[in-house]
Amino acid sequence: MAIHIGTLRAPRGAHHRRKRIGSGMGSGHGKTATRGSKGQRSRTGARVRPGFEGGQMPLQRRLPKRGFTNIFKKHYALVNLRDLAHFGAGEKITPELLVERGLVKKIGDGIKVLGTGELSAALTIAAHRFSKSALEKIRQAGGTAEVLRA
Repeated sequence: MAIHIGTLRAPRGAHHRRKRIGSGMGSGHGKTATRGSKGQRSRTGARVRPGFEGGQMPLQRRLPKRGFTNIFKKHYALVNLRDLAHFGAGEKITPELLVERGLVKKIGDGIKVLGTGELSAALTIAAHRFSKSALEKIRQAGGTAEVLRA
């Protein structure tokens, strides 16, 4: 038997009736309207903030604080030489070209070229940072590395 889009049905038990809260005793959710009786959560407008533990010292304050987050840290988009190997000889590679070709999603604080992989063609690569191994391999291939200022 062929299954057609018009004959497809949800599996048994997939559809549930909506809880009609506070719609009288016959609905099964009347009187206290699924809130239980008494207490902070039974009252109108009463909600506790996330992480509140009823006055007990909250978990985020009980745990030790470790380390340091540098808010001035630079986030470079990383590109390896193996990713640049398919470019033609003499081609100038810029951050905009890398974004256009999909090698980098967003530039962020700049592009850093790393030395993983080999480079056979002489390329002119413009980036914000270069690793020592990347610079060496670019020069060995006969290419040049231009350092951009952010």
